[in-house]
Amino acid sequence: MPKPLLFLDVDGVLNPVCPHPDAGFDPHTLLGYSVLLSARHGRWLRELAGVYDLVWATTWEEHANEHIAPAIGLDPLPVVRFTGYVPQPGDPRVPLMELFSAAKWAPLLRYAAGRPFAWVDDVIPTRLIRNSLWRRDRLLLRIDPGQGLERRHVERLLATPPRQAALGGLRGSAAS
Repeated sequence: MPKPLLFLDVDGVLNPVCPHPDAGFDPHTLLGYSVLLSARHGRWLRELAGVYDLVWATTWEEHANEHIAPAIGLDPLPVVRFTGYVPQPGDPRVPLMELFSAAKWAPLLRYAAGRPFAWVDDVIPTRLIRNSLWRRDRLLLRIDPGQGLERRHVERLLATPPRQAALGGLRGSAAS
C-alpha cells in the first residue's frame, strides 16, 4: 500500500513571516525575494518522508526544487501545478469568499486521485478543515504564518497519518 501524500507549502510554512530570533532561520535571497529557511525543517521533512510521500504544493512550483529544497537539504520533490490550472468537471465548488484561500483545493484533490493525504499550509479555509475533521483519509493542518512549521505539527503528522477510507466510505469526495 502506498504511503499517504504530504502536500507542502513554502511561504508561511517553511518561510515564516516573523519567527522568534532564536528559532534558527537563515536569510536567503531567492528569485529576488527575502526568504527565511531553517535546516531543522529539512531534517523534519526527511523524517516525515519515512511515513509520507512528500509533494510541493506551493506557488513556487518547480522553483521550490531549484531553490528551497537545496537550501534545507532535501532532494527534489514532485510538484502540484497550480499555474494555469483549468477547472474540470467534478471539481469542488468554491464559495466566492474563498476563491483565493481555496484555489489549491481542486488541484490537490486531482493530484491525490483518491490517495490519503495531509496538507500543510498557512492558507486553508476553515470550512475545508471542518469538513475534513472526521475523515480518516485527510489531515489538514493550518500553520501560523508568523512562526511556520513547528515540531508539534511534525509530531501530529507522525502520530496520525491519513489512511485509506474503509470500503464503501466517502472515498476522495471532491465536495468536502
